[in-house]
Amino acid sequence: MDYLASQRITGCKEISLSLIHAYIKTLAGYTYKTVEQNICSIRAFFRFLLEAGEIQIDFASKTPMVQARKQTRIPSVWTAEELKILITAIDRGSPKGKRDYAIILLACCLGIRCSDIKHLKIDDFRWEEKQLVFTQSKTKTSIYLPLIPEVGWAVIDYLKYGRPKIDSPYLFVRHMAPFGPFSEDDHLSQLIKRYMGLAHLPALKKKRGMHSLRHTMASMLLENDTPLTIISDILGHIDIDSTAVYLKVDMKKLKECALTFMEEIDHE
Repeated sequence: MDYLASQRITGCKEISLSLIHAYIKTLAGYTYKTVEQNICSIRAFFRFLLEAGEIQIDFASKTPMVQARKQTRIPSVWTAEELKILITAIDRGSPKGKRDYAIILLACCLGIRCSDIKHLKIDDFRWEEKQLVFTQSKTKTSIYLPLIPEVGWAVIDYLKYGRPKIDSPYLFVRHMAPFGPFSEDDHLSQLIKRYMGLAHLPALKKKRGMHSLRHTMASMLLENDTPLTIISDILGHIDIDSTAVYLKVDMKKLKECALTFMEEIDHE
């Protein structure tokens, strides 16, 4: 509406397709999500105007959607030293600390999504086969992960000496009444914030939640020359393009792609 006012448009019947295109150009530089939300809102508004008889042209179907990659942001990752400091801050002698330690290890060692960690069941652990098998909440596909010793022992320690004695199939539960599984809206970000505070790790502009631990695991695998196809399988990505976003954080590989000044001159 502000744009229409700036163009001295006083009535809906004065709107034209060229005016719509001109407005969309003003969105250049915003994130994909912002542009998408703006255009979706515009389309809904034009559908209303058409149904109300305020306009005679179906601008909703003619309004273009800007094509852009959704994964344009650089993932937030931790350094190995930061992870070590964060984990050291956990009190592994307390029941809650045993739970949080196991949760954080599952995220940073196996790259499991927060939603899947909350939904893990005790029966998902195949101890004799040293495997963790579960159905991913996001993709609805089954994933098989190796149960590395450090993670396995952390889970066992929690089950034996930390988990409240309640009848629930879910591995991780709240340690304050009412006891039970985490809610769907709980993203466990409070765990990270708490231990960052205890470890005196500075809060950065980039979001440091549970998902950042998953990003970190993927970036470390990439640094160790693990093929993208294998990383994609570990993360449970259906499309390998979803995994390719981690190429942005591998500074060593990116430096190999850079041209020197003289190479650029010769190329021109």
